[in-house]
Amino acid sequence: MSSQEDSLERQHEHLSDDGGQLVPTNPELPVDDPGVEEHIPRLADVDQAAADRAARQVIFMYAMVPVMAVLFVLAYYLIPRDMAVDFGPLHSSAQHVAMGLTLGIGILLIGLGTQQWARQLMSNHEIVEQRHDSSSPEDAKQEVLRQLDDGIAESGVPRRKMLLITALGAVGILAAPALVLLTDLGPVAGPNYRRRAYETTLWHEGVRLVNDITYTPVKASDMVIGQLVNGAPENLKDLHGTAFNNAKAKAPIVIVRMNPADITIPADRKDWQVSGILAYSKICTHVGCPISLWEQQTHHLLCPCHQSTFDLADAGKVVFGPAARALPQLPIKVDDQGYLVARSGFTVPVGPSYFERDSRHDLGESEEYR
Repeated sequence: MSSQEDSLERQHEHLSDDGGQLVPTNPELPVDDPGVEEHIPRLADVDQAAADRAARQVIFMYAMVPVMAVLFVLAYYLIPRDMAVDFGPLHSSAQHVAMGLTLGIGILLIGLGTQQWARQLMSNHEIVEQRHDSSSPEDAKQEVLRQLDDGIAESGVPRRKMLLITALGAVGILAAPALVLLTDLGPVAGPNYRRRAYETTLWHEGVRLVNDITYTPVKASDMVIGQLVNGAPENLKDLHGTAFNNAKAKAPIVIVRMNPADITIPADRKDWQVSGILAYSKICTHVGCPISLWEQQTHHLLCPCHQSTFDLADAGKVVFGPAARALPQLPIKVDDQGYLVARSGFTVPVGPSYFERDSRHDLGESEEYR
C-alpha cells in the first residue's frame, strides 16, 4: 500500500457516512496530521561529481561578472556617443545598449549563481522551529551563534573557498560601473571651472542692454518712471545651440526706471545707474527662478516660486522670503548714442548661493545696505 493510500485510510477512520456525506467522528481530530513529506535527496547530495559540477557552474557565473564590468567600462569609453543601433522600429544609442546589456547580464549572473549555490550546494533539510517569547535568554543567544556557525559550515564555504572569493569579487566589481557613471555627473567644480561655467556671464564693458525678445537696444531716454524691461546682452544673439542656452540661463536682467529721489544708493554704486535706471540679475538668489513680478508703487520685485521679495530701490536687498542675499546689480552707463551699455560684468556671481561661492563682494549684513 502506498503512503498516500495509507494516509487516506487513516483519515477515513475518523469519518462516518451520513447520507452519502462523510462527517468527522472525532471533532477534535477530524483529519490526521499528515506529517512532513519524505525527504528526497538531491543529486548533489549523493553524487560528489554533481556537487563539484554545480560548484564550477557557480564559480563560472561569478567569474563572468568582472568580465561584464570591464566590458561596461570599455563600452562607456570606446563606443562613440553618436553611434546608434536599430532593432526593427526601435532606434537606440549603441553605447546605452552595450552598457545596459553588460550591466544587466552581470547582475543576472550574480542572481543565478547565488540561486544555484543555494539550491544545489547549501544544506537541504526541513527545519522546524517552535514559536517562543520575544525575549532572548543567554542560552538562546549562544544557540543562534552555534546555528550561525553551522550555517556557514553547511553553505560549503569552508570546503569551497573559491565560491566565497568569486562571490565577493562579483559583488565588489560592480562598484566599477557605478564609479564610471559618477564621472558623468560633471567635472569637479573647482575654482577655475566655477568661474568659467557659471560665475562668468556674457556681460562686460560696452555690451548693450537689449530687449530679451526683440533684441532691440534699450535707449535711456525711451524708458519712463515705473517701467520694467526684461533684458539680455546684445552678444547673446551671436550664440547658438547649447552655448546659447547656457549663456542665456546666466545673463537675463531686469531694467527698471524709478524716481531718483526714491532710490537709496550705496556709496560704491553711485555710478552704477543712469538717471534712476538700474539693472539687476533676473535670477532669484534663492533657487534660481526667473523673476519679473514688478510692483511699481513699492519698487519690489517678487519671485513667484517661494515669494522672495527684493527692494530694487534699495540695492536689491531681500525684504521677505527665503532668499539669502540681495539681487546682483549690473553696473550700467550710456554710450555715445544714448543706449544703455554695461559698465562692467557682474561683480558677484548671479543665481542661487552655494558653499564655494566667493561672498567677499556681497553687501554685508553689518553694513547699511545688504
